[in-house]
Amino acid sequence: MAHQRTYSGRVSILRRTSPVDVLIGLGVIAVLYGIVRHAESISVRIVAGSSASKLPTGLSHIPYYAGCSLLRMFIALGISTIFTFVYGTAAARLRRAEPLLVAVLDILQSVPILGFLTFTTVLFLRLFGGSMLGLEAASIFAVFTSQAWNMTFSFYHSLKSQPSDLDEAARIYRLTKWERFWKLDVPSSMIGLVWNAMMSMGGGWFFLTASEAITVSGRQYALPGMGSYMGAAISEGSLGKVGIAVAVMVVLVVGVNEIFFQPLVAWSDKFRMERSESGKKPPRSLVLDLLRRSRLRQNLGVVLRPVGRALDRVTRPFGLAEYPLTEPRSRRELGDAVFWVIAGGVIAWGAVAAFKYLDRSLGFGAFGYCVELGAITFARVTVVVIVSTLIWVPVGAVIGLNPRLARVAQPIVQILASFPANLLFPFLVIFFIAIHLSLNIGSVLLMAVGAQWYILFNCIAGAIGIPNDLREMAANFRLPRRQRWRQLILPGIFPAYVTGGITAAGGAWNASIVAEVTYWGSHYLYAKGLGAYIAESSSSPAPDHFAKVLTGIVVMSLCVVLVNRLFWQRLYRLAEAHFTV
Repeated sequence: MAHQRTYSGRVSILRRTSPVDVLIGLGVIAVLYGIVRHAESISVRIVAGSSASKLPTGLSHIPYYAGCSLLRMFIALGISTIFTFVYGTAAARLRRAEPLLVAVLDILQSVPILGFLTFTTVLFLRLFGGSMLGLEAASIFAVFTSQAWNMTFSFYHSLKSQPSDLDEAARIYRLTKWERFWKLDVPSSMIGLVWNAMMSMGGGWFFLTASEAITVSGRQYALPGMGSYMGAAISEGSLGKVGIAVAVMVVLVVGVNEIFFQPLVAWSDKFRMERSESGKKPPRSLVLDLLRRSRLRQNLGVVLRPVGRALDRVTRPFGLAEYPLTEPRSRRELGDAVFWVIAGGVIAWGAVAAFKYLDRSLGFGAFGYCVELGAITFARVTVVVIVSTLIWVPVGAVIGLNPRLARVAQPIVQILASFPANLLFPFLVIFFIAIHLSLNIGSVLLMAVGAQWYILFNCIAGAIGIPNDLREMAANFRLPRRQRWRQLILPGIFPAYVTGGITAAGGAWNASIVAEVTYWGSHYLYAKGLGAYIAESSSSPAPDHFAKVLTGIVVMSLCVVLVNRLFWQRLYRLAEAHFTV
Protein backbone atom coordinates (compact mmCIF):
# COMPACT_ATOMS: atom_id res chain seq x y z
CA MET A 1 0.00 0.00 0.00
CA ALA A 2 2.84 2.38 0.86
CA HIS A 3 4.47 1.66 -2.53
CA GLN A 4 1.14 2.30 -4.24
CA ARG A 5 0.69 5.65 -2.45
CA THR A 6 4.23 6.70 -3.39
CA TYR A 7 3.65 5.76 -7.01
CA SER A 8 0.31 7.58 -7.15
CA GLY A 9 1.97 10.67 -5.56
CA ARG A 10 4.64 10.67 -8.26
CA VAL A 11 1.97 10.36 -10.96
CA SER A 12 0.06 13.26 -9.38
CA ILE A 13 3.16 15.45 -9.39
CA LEU A 14 3.86 14.56 -13.01
CA ARG A 15 0.28 15.37 -13.97
CA ARG A 16 0.52 18.75 -12.22
CA THR A 17 3.77 19.60 -14.02
CA SER A 18 3.02 21.77 -17.04
CA PRO A 19 5.21 22.66 -20.03
CA VAL A 20 5.60 26.11 -18.47
CA ASP A 21 7.12 24.51 -15.35
CA VAL A 22 9.54 22.52 -17.53
CA LEU A 23 10.53 25.66 -19.45
CA ILE A 24 11.13 27.64 -16.24
CA GLY A 25 13.10 24.76 -14.78
CA LEU A 26 15.32 24.56 -17.86
CA GLY A 27 15.89 28.31 -17.63
CA VAL A 28 16.95 28.03 -13.99
CA ILE A 29 19.31 25.16 -14.86
CA ALA A 30 20.85 27.23 -17.69
CA VAL A 31 21.43 30.17 -15.33
CA LEU A 32 23.04 27.93 -12.71
CA TYR A 33 25.27 26.33 -15.37
CA GLY A 34 26.40 29.76 -16.54
CA ILE A 35 27.21 30.83 -12.98
CA VAL A 36 29.19 27.65 -12.29
CA ARG A 37 31.12 27.87 -15.56
CA HIS A 38 32.00 31.51 -14.98
CA ALA A 39 32.98 30.81 -11.35
CA GLU A 40 35.61 28.32 -12.51
CA SER A 41 37.66 31.09 -14.11
CA ILE A 42 37.56 33.79 -11.43
CA SER A 43 40.13 32.10 -9.16
CA VAL A 44 42.82 32.32 -11.85
CA ARG A 45 45.52 34.95 -11.31
CA ILE A 46 45.41 37.74 -13.86
CA VAL A 47 48.26 39.04 -15.96
CA ALA A 48 48.55 42.81 -16.01
CA GLY A 49 49.26 44.43 -19.31
CA SER A 50 47.12 42.15 -21.42
CA SER A 51 45.45 44.54 -23.79
CA ALA A 52 41.73 44.46 -24.34
CA SER A 53 42.42 44.58 -28.05
CA LYS A 54 43.95 41.08 -27.80
CA LEU A 55 40.75 39.60 -26.44
CA PRO A 56 39.60 36.74 -28.68
CA THR A 57 36.93 38.15 -30.98
CA GLY A 58 35.79 34.98 -32.75
CA LEU A 59 32.07 34.37 -33.10
CA SER A 60 32.30 31.22 -30.96
CA HIS A 61 33.22 33.34 -27.91
CA ILE A 62 30.24 35.69 -28.13
CA PRO A 63 27.64 33.54 -26.25
CA TYR A 64 30.06 33.21 -23.32
CA TYR A 65 30.83 36.94 -23.38
CA ALA A 66 27.12 37.78 -23.44
CA GLY A 67 26.43 35.48 -20.49
CA CYS A 68 29.27 37.00 -18.44
CA SER A 69 28.08 40.55 -19.05
CA LEU A 70 24.50 39.63 -18.24
CA LEU A 71 25.55 37.97 -14.98
CA ARG A 72 27.53 41.04 -13.87
CA MET A 73 24.61 43.33 -14.70
CA PHE A 74 22.09 41.38 -12.61
CA ILE A 75 24.45 40.93 -9.65
CA ALA A 76 25.02 44.68 -9.65
CA LEU A 77 21.26 45.31 -9.99
CA GLY A 78 20.55 43.09 -6.98
CA ILE A 79 23.14 44.91 -4.87
CA SER A 80 21.77 48.26 -6.09
CA THR A 81 18.24 47.29 -5.00
CA ILE A 82 19.41 46.38 -1.48
CA PHE A 83 21.43 49.61 -1.28
CA THR A 84 18.41 51.60 -2.48
CA PHE A 85 16.13 50.23 0.23
CA VAL A 86 18.64 50.75 3.04
CA TYR A 87 20.15 54.10 2.02
CA GLY A 88 16.94 55.64 0.65
CA THR A 89 15.00 54.78 3.81
CA ALA A 90 17.76 56.14 6.03
CA ALA A 91 17.94 59.40 4.04
CA ALA A 92 14.18 59.91 4.18
CA ARG A 93 13.53 58.80 7.78
CA LEU A 94 16.61 59.84 9.79
CA ARG A 95 16.04 63.52 10.48
CA ARG A 96 19.56 64.28 11.67
CA ALA A 97 21.35 62.33 8.97
CA GLU A 98 19.13 63.32 6.02
CA PRO A 99 21.07 66.45 4.90
CA LEU A 100 24.38 64.60 5.17
CA LEU A 101 23.15 61.44 3.43
CA VAL A 102 21.57 63.40 0.56
CA ALA A 103 24.77 65.43 0.15
CA VAL A 104 26.85 62.23 0.09
CA LEU A 105 24.49 60.78 -2.53
CA ASP A 106 24.94 63.92 -4.62
CA ILE A 107 28.70 63.48 -4.39
CA LEU A 108 28.58 59.77 -5.18
CA GLN A 109 26.47 60.25 -8.29
CA SER A 110 28.82 63.01 -9.44
CA VAL A 111 31.92 60.81 -9.16
CA PRO A 112 32.62 59.40 -12.65
CA ILE A 113 32.82 55.67 -13.20
CA LEU A 114 36.50 55.92 -14.13
CA GLY A 115 37.08 57.65 -10.82
CA PHE A 116 35.73 54.63 -8.96
CA LEU A 117 37.61 52.21 -11.21
CA THR A 118 40.94 53.99 -10.74
CA PHE A 119 40.92 53.38 -6.99
CA THR A 120 38.70 50.30 -6.55
CA THR A 121 40.57 48.17 -9.10
CA VAL A 122 43.78 48.41 -7.10
CA LEU A 123 41.86 47.86 -3.85
CA PHE A 124 39.99 44.75 -5.02
CA LEU A 125 43.06 43.25 -6.70
CA ARG A 126 44.98 43.51 -3.45
CA LEU A 127 42.02 42.30 -1.41
CA PHE A 128 41.62 39.12 -3.51
CA GLY A 129 45.32 38.41 -3.98
CA GLY A 130 45.58 39.49 -7.63
CA SER A 131 43.03 36.93 -8.88
CA MET A 132 40.30 37.39 -11.47
CA LEU A 133 37.83 37.57 -8.57
CA GLY A 134 39.27 40.96 -7.64
CA LEU A 135 38.84 42.23 -11.18
CA GLU A 136 35.29 40.83 -11.28
CA ALA A 137 34.50 42.62 -8.00
CA ALA A 138 35.89 45.89 -9.39
CA SER A 139 33.82 45.51 -12.57
CA ILE A 140 30.60 44.70 -10.69
CA PHE A 141 31.21 47.60 -8.31
CA ALA A 142 31.64 49.94 -11.29
CA VAL A 143 28.34 48.76 -12.78
CA PHE A 144 26.74 49.16 -9.34
CA THR A 145 27.85 52.80 -9.21
CA SER A 146 26.16 53.40 -12.56
CA GLN A 147 22.86 51.93 -11.30
CA ALA A 148 22.43 52.64 -7.59
CA TRP A 149 22.26 56.44 -7.39
CA ASN A 150 19.36 56.82 -9.81
CA MET A 151 17.30 54.15 -8.03
CA THR A 152 18.11 55.58 -4.60
CA PHE A 153 17.08 59.10 -5.59
CA SER A 154 13.80 57.73 -6.96
CA PHE A 155 13.05 55.77 -3.78
CA TYR A 156 14.05 58.68 -1.54
CA HIS A 157 11.83 61.09 -3.45
CA SER A 158 8.89 58.64 -3.31
CA LEU A 159 9.20 58.44 0.47
CA LYS A 160 9.46 62.21 0.85
CA SER A 161 6.43 62.83 -1.37
CA GLN A 162 4.28 60.11 0.19
CA PRO A 163 0.60 61.12 0.48
CA SER A 164 -0.18 62.51 3.93
CA ASP A 165 -3.34 60.43 4.36
CA LEU A 166 -1.34 57.20 3.98
CA ASP A 167 1.20 58.48 6.50
CA GLU A 168 -1.60 59.23 8.95
CA ALA A 169 -3.14 55.80 8.38
CA ALA A 170 0.20 54.13 9.16
CA ARG A 171 0.37 56.03 12.46
CA ILE A 172 -3.25 55.31 13.37
CA TYR A 173 -2.70 51.58 12.84
CA ARG A 174 0.57 51.89 14.82
CA LEU A 175 2.63 50.09 12.21
CA THR A 176 6.20 49.34 13.19
CA LYS A 177 9.00 50.58 10.97
CA TRP A 178 9.34 47.12 9.45
CA GLU A 179 5.61 46.85 8.69
CA ARG A 180 5.48 50.40 7.34
CA PHE A 181 8.41 49.70 5.03
CA TRP A 182 6.90 46.61 3.36
CA LYS A 183 3.21 47.61 3.49
CA LEU A 184 3.50 51.29 2.59
CA ASP A 185 6.97 52.55 1.60
CA VAL A 186 7.89 49.89 -0.98
CA PRO A 187 4.41 49.53 -2.59
CA SER A 188 3.89 53.30 -2.89
CA SER A 189 7.25 53.72 -4.66
CA MET A 190 7.11 50.57 -6.78
CA ILE A 191 6.09 52.08 -10.14
CA GLY A 192 8.82 54.72 -10.11
CA LEU A 193 11.35 52.23 -8.75
CA VAL A 194 10.70 49.71 -11.54
CA TRP A 195 11.01 52.34 -14.25
CA ASN A 196 14.19 53.74 -12.73
CA ALA A 197 15.58 50.22 -12.40
CA MET A 198 15.12 49.86 -16.16
CA MET A 199 16.90 53.17 -16.65
CA SER A 200 19.67 52.08 -14.28
CA MET A 201 20.08 48.88 -16.24
CA GLY A 202 20.59 51.02 -19.33
CA GLY A 203 23.19 53.04 -17.42
CA GLY A 204 24.99 49.82 -16.57
CA TRP A 205 25.05 48.76 -20.22
CA PHE A 206 26.39 52.23 -21.09
CA PHE A 207 29.51 51.82 -18.92
CA LEU A 208 30.02 48.13 -19.64
CA THR A 209 33.04 48.79 -21.87
CA ALA A 210 34.78 50.87 -19.19
CA SER A 211 34.04 48.29 -16.49
CA GLU A 212 35.23 45.24 -18.46
CA ALA A 213 38.25 46.73 -20.24
CA ILE A 214 40.01 48.61 -17.41
CA THR A 215 43.10 50.77 -17.82
CA VAL A 216 44.75 51.85 -14.57
CA SER A 217 48.28 53.25 -14.17
CA GLY A 218 49.04 52.43 -17.78
CA ARG A 219 48.13 48.76 -17.27
CA GLN A 220 45.25 47.18 -19.12
CA TYR A 221 43.02 44.43 -17.75
CA ALA A 222 40.36 42.65 -19.78
CA LEU A 223 37.41 40.61 -18.56
CA PRO A 224 35.41 38.37 -20.90
CA GLY A 225 32.26 40.23 -21.84
CA MET A 226 30.49 42.19 -24.53
CA GLY A 227 31.95 45.45 -23.23
CA SER A 228 35.53 44.32 -23.67
CA TYR A 229 34.59 42.73 -27.02
CA MET A 230 33.26 46.11 -28.13
CA GLY A 231 36.47 47.80 -26.96
CA ALA A 232 38.56 45.32 -28.93
CA ALA A 233 36.43 45.85 -32.06
CA ILE A 234 36.81 49.63 -31.79
CA SER A 235 40.57 49.32 -31.32
CA GLU A 236 40.77 47.20 -34.47
CA GLY A 237 38.57 49.66 -36.35
CA SER A 238 36.40 46.74 -37.46
CA LEU A 239 32.96 48.05 -38.36
CA GLY A 240 31.75 44.46 -38.94
CA LYS A 241 32.63 43.36 -35.40
CA VAL A 242 31.08 46.53 -34.01
CA GLY A 243 27.92 45.63 -35.92
CA ILE A 244 28.00 42.12 -34.43
CA ALA A 245 28.38 43.61 -30.93
CA VAL A 246 25.46 45.97 -31.55
CA ALA A 247 23.28 43.10 -32.82
CA VAL A 248 24.10 40.95 -29.78
CA MET A 249 23.38 43.86 -27.44
CA VAL A 250 20.02 44.43 -29.14
CA VAL A 251 19.15 40.78 -28.48
CA LEU A 252 20.27 41.06 -24.85
CA VAL A 253 18.40 44.31 -24.23
CA VAL A 254 15.20 43.10 -25.89
CA GLY A 255 15.42 39.77 -24.06
CA VAL A 256 15.98 41.37 -20.66
CA ASN A 257 13.10 43.78 -21.21
CA GLU A 258 10.68 41.11 -22.39
CA ILE A 259 11.62 38.43 -19.86
CA PHE A 260 12.41 40.56 -16.81
CA PHE A 261 11.32 44.21 -16.94
CA GLN A 262 8.07 43.96 -18.86
CA PRO A 263 6.64 41.47 -16.31
CA LEU A 264 7.77 43.83 -13.54
CA VAL A 265 6.01 46.77 -15.21
CA ALA A 266 2.79 44.76 -15.56
CA TRP A 267 3.04 43.49 -11.98
CA SER A 268 3.80 46.92 -10.49
CA ASP A 269 0.64 48.44 -12.03
CA LYS A 270 -1.36 47.01 -9.12
CA PHE A 271 0.39 49.49 -6.82
CA ARG A 272 -1.20 52.51 -8.50
CA MET A 273 -2.86 54.75 -5.91
CA GLU A 274 -6.40 55.40 -7.17
CA ARG A 275 -9.57 56.71 -5.57
CA SER A 276 -11.65 55.69 -8.56
CA GLU A 277 -11.40 52.78 -10.96
CA SER A 278 -9.26 53.47 -13.98
CA GLY A 279 -10.84 52.97 -17.36
CA LYS A 280 -7.62 52.04 -19.09
CA LYS A 281 -6.40 48.50 -19.57
CA PRO A 282 -3.50 47.52 -17.30
CA PRO A 283 -0.21 46.60 -19.00
CA ARG A 284 0.09 42.94 -19.95
CA SER A 285 3.05 40.60 -20.13
CA LEU A 286 3.05 37.14 -21.67
CA VAL A 287 5.89 36.08 -19.37
CA LEU A 288 3.96 37.24 -16.28
CA ASP A 289 0.86 35.36 -17.43
CA LEU A 290 2.93 32.19 -17.86
CA LEU A 291 4.50 32.61 -14.43
CA ARG A 292 1.09 33.05 -12.84
CA ARG A 293 -0.08 29.79 -14.43
CA SER A 294 3.04 27.95 -13.31
CA ARG A 295 2.92 25.68 -10.26
CA LEU A 296 6.56 26.39 -9.52
CA ARG A 297 5.44 29.69 -8.05
CA GLN A 298 3.29 27.84 -5.50
CA ASN A 299 6.07 25.38 -4.72
CA LEU A 300 8.57 28.20 -4.25
CA GLY A 301 6.08 29.90 -1.96
CA VAL A 302 6.03 26.84 0.27
CA VAL A 303 9.83 26.94 0.49
CA LEU A 304 10.30 30.71 0.76
CA ARG A 305 7.44 31.46 3.18
CA PRO A 306 9.28 30.03 6.22
CA VAL A 307 12.41 31.93 5.15
CA GLY A 308 10.39 35.15 5.01
CA ARG A 309 8.94 34.54 8.46
CA ALA A 310 12.44 33.87 9.84
CA LEU A 311 13.77 37.09 8.32
CA ASP A 312 10.80 38.96 9.74
CA ARG A 313 11.56 37.67 13.24
CA VAL A 314 15.25 38.53 12.92
CA THR A 315 14.78 42.06 11.57
CA ARG A 316 11.65 43.08 13.49
CA PRO A 317 13.58 44.10 16.67
CA PHE A 318 15.30 46.80 14.60
CA GLY A 319 11.96 48.48 13.87
CA LEU A 320 9.81 48.14 17.00
CA ALA A 321 9.73 51.86 17.74
CA GLU A 322 7.08 54.03 16.15
CA TYR A 323 7.92 56.52 13.43
CA PRO A 324 8.53 59.34 14.06
CA LEU A 325 10.37 59.06 17.36
CA THR A 326 8.95 61.33 20.06
CA GLU A 327 11.57 62.77 22.39
CA PRO A 328 11.90 65.90 24.52
CA ARG A 329 13.07 69.01 22.72
CA SER A 330 16.19 69.43 24.87
CA ARG A 331 17.24 65.84 24.22
CA ARG A 332 16.64 66.26 20.49
CA GLU A 333 18.74 69.42 20.34
CA LEU A 334 21.55 67.77 22.31
CA GLY A 335 21.49 64.78 19.95
CA ASP A 336 21.63 67.12 16.95
CA ALA A 337 24.66 68.92 18.37
CA VAL A 338 26.52 65.67 19.13
CA PHE A 339 25.75 64.22 15.71
CA TRP A 340 26.97 67.25 13.77
CA VAL A 341 30.09 67.65 15.91
CA ILE A 342 31.09 64.04 15.17
CA ALA A 343 30.10 64.21 11.50
CA GLY A 344 31.84 67.56 11.05
CA GLY A 345 35.01 66.26 12.69
CA VAL A 346 35.15 63.21 10.42
CA ILE A 347 34.50 65.32 7.29
CA ALA A 348 37.10 67.90 8.29
CA TRP A 349 39.70 65.20 8.99
CA GLY A 350 39.11 63.55 5.60
CA ALA A 351 39.19 66.87 3.74
CA VAL A 352 42.44 67.97 5.38
CA ALA A 353 44.10 64.60 4.63
CA ALA A 354 42.99 64.71 0.97
CA PHE A 355 44.13 68.30 0.43
CA LYS A 356 47.51 67.62 2.04
CA TYR A 357 48.00 64.70 -0.37
CA LEU A 358 47.01 66.85 -3.36
CA ASP A 359 49.28 69.69 -2.23
CA ARG A 360 52.27 67.33 -1.98
CA SER A 361 51.55 65.69 -5.35
CA LEU A 362 50.38 68.52 -7.60
CA GLY A 363 49.98 71.75 -5.69
CA PHE A 364 46.79 73.73 -5.43
CA GLY A 365 47.42 75.37 -8.78
CA ALA A 366 45.93 72.27 -10.45
CA PHE A 367 42.52 73.15 -8.99
CA GLY A 368 42.35 76.40 -10.99
CA TYR A 369 42.92 74.53 -14.27
CA CYS A 370 40.34 71.86 -13.32
CA VAL A 371 37.77 74.55 -12.44
CA GLU A 372 38.26 76.05 -15.91
CA LEU A 373 37.72 72.63 -17.50
CA GLY A 374 34.73 72.02 -15.22
CA ALA A 375 33.08 75.21 -16.45
CA ILE A 376 33.37 73.96 -20.05
CA THR A 377 31.86 70.58 -19.21
CA PHE A 378 29.15 72.27 -17.11
CA ALA A 379 28.10 74.28 -20.16
CA ARG A 380 27.71 71.04 -22.14
CA VAL A 381 25.71 69.41 -19.32
CA THR A 382 23.40 72.44 -19.14
CA VAL A 383 22.70 72.28 -22.87
CA VAL A 384 21.95 68.54 -22.62
CA VAL A 385 19.48 68.99 -19.72
CA ILE A 386 17.66 71.96 -21.28
CA VAL A 387 17.27 70.40 -24.72
CA SER A 388 16.26 67.02 -23.24
CA THR A 389 13.67 68.74 -21.06
CA LEU A 390 12.12 70.62 -23.97
CA ILE A 391 11.91 67.47 -26.08
CA TRP A 392 11.09 64.66 -23.67
CA VAL A 393 8.81 66.21 -21.02
CA PRO A 394 5.85 66.59 -23.40
CA VAL A 395 6.62 63.27 -25.09
CA GLY A 396 6.80 61.43 -21.76
CA ALA A 397 3.56 63.03 -20.54
CA VAL A 398 1.69 62.10 -23.71
CA ILE A 399 2.93 58.50 -23.54
CA GLY A 400 2.04 58.12 -19.86
CA LEU A 401 -1.45 59.63 -20.21
CA ASN A 402 -2.52 57.83 -23.39
CA PRO A 403 -3.19 54.12 -22.64
CA ARG A 404 -3.36 53.12 -26.30
CA LEU A 405 -0.15 54.96 -27.17
CA ALA A 406 1.53 53.70 -24.02
CA ARG A 407 0.93 50.07 -24.98
CA VAL A 408 2.74 50.68 -28.28
CA ALA A 409 5.39 53.15 -27.16
CA GLN A 410 6.42 51.76 -23.77
CA PRO A 411 8.22 48.67 -25.12
CA ILE A 412 10.00 50.81 -27.71
CA VAL A 413 11.02 53.39 -25.11
CA GLN A 414 12.20 50.66 -22.75
CA ILE A 415 14.40 49.15 -25.44
CA LEU A 416 15.79 52.53 -26.51
CA ALA A 417 16.50 53.58 -22.93
CA SER A 418 18.06 50.25 -21.98
CA PHE A 419 20.20 50.12 -25.10
CA PRO A 420 23.80 51.15 -24.32
CA ALA A 421 24.07 54.44 -26.15
CA ASN A 422 27.86 54.28 -26.32
CA LEU A 423 27.52 51.44 -28.83
CA LEU A 424 26.33 54.15 -31.19
CA PHE A 425 29.46 56.21 -30.53
CA PRO A 426 31.55 54.55 -33.28
CA PHE A 427 28.92 55.41 -35.90
CA LEU A 428 28.60 58.98 -34.60
CA VAL A 429 32.38 59.35 -34.47
CA ILE A 430 32.65 58.16 -38.09
CA PHE A 431 30.02 60.80 -38.93
CA PHE A 432 31.97 63.49 -37.06
CA ILE A 433 35.15 62.54 -38.92
CA ALA A 434 33.36 62.57 -42.27
CA ILE A 435 31.92 66.09 -41.80
CA HIS A 436 34.99 67.36 -39.88
CA LEU A 437 32.92 68.23 -36.81
CA SER A 438 34.96 69.08 -33.74
CA LEU A 439 34.35 66.89 -30.70
CA ASN A 440 34.02 70.10 -28.67
CA ILE A 441 30.56 70.31 -30.25
CA GLY A 442 29.94 66.65 -31.03
CA SER A 443 30.51 65.62 -27.40
CA VAL A 444 27.24 67.36 -26.48
CA LEU A 445 25.40 64.93 -28.75
CA LEU A 446 27.33 61.98 -27.33
CA MET A 447 26.44 63.04 -23.77
CA ALA A 448 22.79 63.56 -24.69
CA VAL A 449 22.52 60.10 -26.25
CA GLY A 450 23.20 58.56 -22.84
CA ALA A 451 21.59 61.06 -20.42
CA GLN A 452 18.31 62.09 -22.06
CA TRP A 453 16.41 58.90 -21.20
CA TYR A 454 16.39 59.66 -17.47
CA ILE A 455 14.04 62.59 -18.09
CA LEU A 456 11.81 60.64 -20.48
CA PHE A 457 11.50 57.61 -18.19
CA ASN A 458 10.68 59.66 -15.10
CA CYS A 459 8.15 61.77 -16.96
CA ILE A 460 6.39 58.64 -18.23
CA ALA A 461 6.34 57.20 -14.70
CA GLY A 462 5.08 60.54 -13.32
CA ALA A 463 2.27 60.74 -15.88
CA ILE A 464 1.25 57.14 -15.20
CA GLY A 465 1.13 57.95 -11.47
CA ILE A 466 -1.33 60.86 -11.85
CA PRO A 467 -4.50 59.62 -10.07
CA ASN A 468 -7.33 58.70 -12.38
CA ASP A 469 -9.88 60.71 -10.38
CA LEU A 470 -7.96 63.92 -11.13
CA ARG A 471 -7.96 63.05 -14.85
CA GLU A 472 -11.72 62.40 -14.70
CA MET A 473 -12.26 65.69 -12.91
CA ALA A 474 -10.35 67.57 -15.62
CA ALA A 475 -12.44 65.81 -18.29
CA ASN A 476 -15.74 66.52 -16.49
CA PHE A 477 -14.89 70.22 -16.16
CA ARG A 478 -13.85 70.23 -19.82
CA LEU A 479 -10.65 72.10 -19.10
CA PRO A 480 -8.97 73.54 -22.20
CA ARG A 481 -5.81 71.78 -23.27
CA ARG A 482 -3.49 74.58 -22.16
CA GLN A 483 -5.14 74.80 -18.73
CA ARG A 484 -5.04 71.01 -18.34
CA TRP A 485 -1.31 71.01 -19.03
CA ARG A 486 -0.67 73.99 -16.73
CA GLN A 487 -2.82 72.89 -13.78
CA LEU A 488 -2.79 69.08 -13.92
CA ILE A 489 -0.25 67.41 -16.18
CA LEU A 490 2.89 69.51 -15.59
CA PRO A 491 2.30 69.77 -11.79
CA GLY A 492 1.51 66.04 -11.71
CA ILE A 493 4.78 65.00 -13.36
CA PHE A 494 6.90 67.74 -11.75
CA PRO A 495 8.17 65.64 -8.80
CA ALA A 496 9.15 62.82 -11.16
CA TYR A 497 10.78 65.31 -13.54
CA VAL A 498 12.97 66.68 -10.74
CA THR A 499 14.24 63.15 -10.07
CA GLY A 500 14.82 62.64 -13.78
CA GLY A 501 16.50 66.01 -14.18
CA ILE A 502 18.97 65.53 -11.36
CA THR A 503 19.88 62.03 -12.51
CA ALA A 504 20.12 63.18 -16.14
CA ALA A 505 22.53 65.91 -15.10
CA GLY A 506 24.58 63.38 -13.12
CA GLY A 507 24.47 60.99 -16.07
CA ALA A 508 25.69 63.73 -18.40
CA TRP A 509 28.62 64.49 -16.08
CA ASN A 510 29.48 60.79 -16.04
CA ALA A 511 29.05 60.47 -19.80
CA SER A 512 31.53 63.30 -20.32
CA ILE A 513 34.29 60.84 -19.39
CA VAL A 514 33.65 58.76 -22.51
CA ALA A 515 32.22 61.58 -24.67
CA GLU A 516 35.08 64.08 -24.44
CA VAL A 517 37.74 61.51 -25.34
CA THR A 518 36.93 58.92 -27.98
CA TYR A 519 38.59 57.14 -30.83
CA TRP A 520 37.96 55.03 -33.90
CA GLY A 521 40.83 52.91 -35.13
CA SER A 522 43.74 55.32 -35.60
CA HIS A 523 41.52 58.42 -35.23
CA TYR A 524 41.71 60.05 -31.81
CA LEU A 525 39.16 62.75 -30.97
CA TYR A 526 39.54 65.07 -28.00
CA ALA A 527 37.27 67.73 -26.50
CA LYS A 528 38.59 70.13 -23.90
CA GLY A 529 36.78 69.51 -20.61
CA LEU A 530 36.93 67.97 -17.17
CA GLY A 531 35.78 64.55 -18.41
CA ALA A 532 38.69 64.35 -20.86
CA TYR A 533 41.10 65.41 -18.09
CA ILE A 534 39.93 62.59 -15.80
CA ALA A 535 39.92 60.01 -18.60
CA GLU A 536 43.48 60.82 -19.69
CA SER A 537 44.76 60.96 -16.09
CA SER A 538 43.19 57.58 -15.30
CA SER A 539 45.03 55.80 -18.14
CA SER A 540 48.29 57.68 -17.69
CA PRO A 541 51.31 55.75 -16.33
CA ALA A 542 52.68 58.93 -14.69
CA PRO A 543 53.34 58.73 -10.92
CA ASP A 544 50.97 61.62 -10.17
CA HIS A 545 48.01 60.19 -12.10
CA PHE A 546 46.15 59.25 -8.90
CA ALA A 547 46.44 62.85 -7.67
CA LYS A 548 45.21 64.20 -11.02
CA VAL A 549 42.24 61.85 -11.01
CA LEU A 550 41.41 62.82 -7.43
CA THR A 551 41.67 66.54 -8.27
CA GLY A 552 39.32 66.10 -11.23
CA ILE A 553 36.87 64.09 -9.13
CA VAL A 554 36.89 66.70 -6.34
CA VAL A 555 36.19 69.54 -8.76
CA MET A 556 33.48 67.58 -10.59
CA SER A 557 31.83 66.60 -7.30
CA LEU A 558 31.91 70.19 -6.06
CA CYS A 559 30.30 71.38 -9.30
CA VAL A 560 27.52 68.79 -9.09
CA VAL A 561 26.86 69.31 -5.38
CA LEU A 562 26.82 73.11 -5.78
CA VAL A 563 24.30 72.94 -8.62
CA ASN A 564 22.19 70.43 -6.71
CA ARG A 565 22.19 72.60 -3.58
CA LEU A 566 21.39 75.84 -5.38
CA PHE A 567 18.98 74.51 -8.02
CA TRP A 568 17.74 70.93 -7.84
CA GLN A 569 17.17 70.80 -4.07
CA ARG A 570 15.04 73.93 -4.29
CA LEU A 571 12.97 72.20 -6.94
CA TYR A 572 12.69 69.17 -4.63
CA ARG A 573 11.34 71.35 -1.83
CA LEU A 574 8.96 73.04 -4.25
CA ALA A 575 7.70 69.63 -5.40
CA GLU A 576 7.18 68.45 -1.81
CA ALA A 577 5.38 71.64 -0.78
CA HIS A 578 3.11 72.28 -3.76
CA PHE A 579 3.00 69.33 -6.17
CA THR A 580 2.49 66.27 -3.96
CA VAL A 581 -0.86 64.52 -4.30
